[in-house]
Amino acid sequence: MTQLSDSGFLDVGGVSLEYRMIGPRPDRAPTIVMLHEGLGCAGMWGDFPDRLSAATGAGIFVYSRAGYGQSSPVTLPRPLSYMHDEAHEILPRLLSGIGFKRGLLLGHSDGASISAIYAGSIQDHRIRGLILIAPHFFVEDVSVKSIAEAKTAYAQTDLRAKLGRWHKDPDNAFRGWNDAWLDPKFREWDITQELAYIRVPILIVQGEDDQYGTVKQIGVAQEECYCPVEAALLSGAKHSPQREAPEATLKAVSDFANRLLRDHAEGRIAA
Repeated sequence: MTQLSDSGFLDVGGVSLEYRMIGPRPDRAPTIVMLHEGLGCAGMWGDFPDRLSAATGAGIFVYSRAGYGQSSPVTLPRPLSYMHDEAHEILPRLLSGIGFKRGLLLGHSDGASISAIYAGSIQDHRIRGLILIAPHFFVEDVSVKSIAEAKTAYAQTDLRAKLGRWHKDPDNAFRGWNDAWLDPKFREWDITQELAYIRVPILIVQGEDDQYGTVKQIGVAQEECYCPVEAALLSGAKHSPQREAPEATLKAVSDFANRLLRDHAEGRIAA
């Protein structure tokens, strides 16, 4: 188990992953592990992890997956199974490496899908619930259309330069995500089967104007899951409600987290 500093790098299976740890460590309070979007990284969460820790009293662990931020690059092209690979091979080692004892997974977009795959395929009693922001459970036409538009923007606008502020290798980050989603075979990607095996409460947070997915994602979760599924559909938000509607997102997320963590009577939870 790694002694966690406020920030640093964690070796997971020979891969160096950058991280931030906010608030109490896993041996002292519940931990919310945050998994970023397909073009995100630890730093791109901004101050949301800090505010979430203050609102819940939980420790918050954020990290950049391989290929993102300052973490090790990945070999391209990524396999189309990259989200399953992350959930089955990397996330278990990471949770063990940080000494995770109890808490929640909070994922955004790709990170939400990875969280759902993990909870639906690995029996881990330490996980008390899932917070899924703009998750993908299957591929929609609107997803592919917006991802194709992102490819054009990357080639023709300053998007590459913007991503370069966050990722040491923006091409590795962008292509690893974009090429996989635009592969015609990826249209078959579907994790609705895993939803039926999730045994913990779920909160789905989605922007009403999400350009990468529709409310069908919420509907399939409510239909396929046997666990409680709550949904917060936020007006004035697109695919990143934690940035576009931060107050409403923080309230929905912290209320859900506090309720679950209090139900288990674990950790110091702020009022």
